[in-house]
Amino acid sequence: MHSSHRAAIVRVIAGYTAALVTGTTLLMTPAATVADGGISLLKALFTATSALSVTGLVVLDTGQDFTLFGQIVIVCLVQAGGLGVLLLTALLALLLAGKAGLRLRQSVASETKSDAIGGVKPLVLRITALTVGTELVVASVLFCRFFFHYDEPVTAALWDAIFHAISAFNNAGFGLRQDNLVDYVADPFICGPIGLAVILGGLGYPVLIELVRRYRTPLKWGLTTRIIVVLTPVLLIGGTVFIAAIEWNNAATMGHFDVWGKVQAAALQSTITRTAGFNSIDISQMHTATWFGMDFLMFIVGGPAGRAGGVKITTMAVLAATTWTEVSGGRSVTLFGRRICRYVHRQATTVIVLALGWVLLATMVILLCDPRFGLSRVLFEVISVFGTVGLSTGITADLSAPSQIVLILTMALGRLGPVTVASGLALRERPIRYELPKERPLIG
Repeated sequence: MHSSHRAAIVRVIAGYTAALVTGTTLLMTPAATVADGGISLLKALFTATSALSVTGLVVLDTGQDFTLFGQIVIVCLVQAGGLGVLLLTALLALLLAGKAGLRLRQSVASETKSDAIGGVKPLVLRITALTVGTELVVASVLFCRFFFHYDEPVTAALWDAIFHAISAFNNAGFGLRQDNLVDYVADPFICGPIGLAVILGGLGYPVLIELVRRYRTPLKWGLTTRIIVVLTPVLLIGGTVFIAAIEWNNAATMGHFDVWGKVQAAALQSTITRTAGFNSIDISQMHTATWFGMDFLMFIVGGPAGRAGGVKITTMAVLAATTWTEVSGGRSVTLFGRRICRYVHRQATTVIVLALGWVLLATMVILLCDPRFGLSRVLFEVISVFGTVGLSTGITADLSAPSQIVLILTMALGRLGPVTVASGLALRERPIRYELPKERPLIG
């Protein structure tokens, strides 16, 4: 990897750290919380990390324990975290284009919908405009519902709408209600816009732009867009059917709803596993089997260059295609009529192996520190924070300090880890001076 490329990644991580320190400091001030004297360093750091990594996992009640100033700090961190990773991904795309020839640079520019040859400024403006525009539309719909239907005062309805719109589109999952969205589980005019914002934010900037520009010509879509557009509905629908099937008669979650209420609750929770930690039913009362299935859904999150953390859909798609090629005896890995480069196979495998390794390590450490919570709850918590989803079975605030520190590290790694690892693998340059003899070990 060139020193300039390494320096760019270091600057991004340094910027993330600076924003984290600033947010933590502001949340520790007495003006940020209702409690006298402010909150502890650990609670402030956990909240700031959760906001900046757009996770949404909390150790304090956002609406009850934080003042308006504290809520503003949180939502600013959410916005900074959401936009920051988009711009990071755009920067890395430009770096990749900069080290390549003209033809590849044009290809990267086309795939990311960025001006990879012209500069960063137009790309930044497009990303910012898309973000703000979407959030304004969602906030407008939510404001009308809060104000006209729930009779909230103008200022309260406006703040509720803005806060939840930013939290939803950035896939953060922070809410201002003690039970999050439980009170609105049967309201499609609240859950609908929030769920749609979560999906759009998780698709990724390149996909959104290509869908807007080429919605009439799907045959011209790039491979990334094809993968996301096909697999996202599969995961959403599959997750909805799975959650509904297990929780249908569970009186503690959705058993007391009518058919439409059950479908709507299951659909929203399936959507939220794409990496936004809202909940309209009590996660802690779900069946253990539901948690296990949601572990899988939360591990495979949104699209690249989006608000989602963790392992992206495209990465898992490449691994699945590679596995199918080996099983079927194929000669090359293909997806939607395109052959996948061999170095992409290695990148996908590396990212997933490292991600699984960290999830297993973090789970083991928390089980050693807090064995009373059991494997199912701890694994759910770790995968949720690594995927920056933010769902919880209700154990977050009760975890010991070492366990919460592990979750803080996992949130940061889940947000920045996969993209920096993938870019580092793509940007590295190590000329081959010699090759060792080949030998084939026995596999199985």
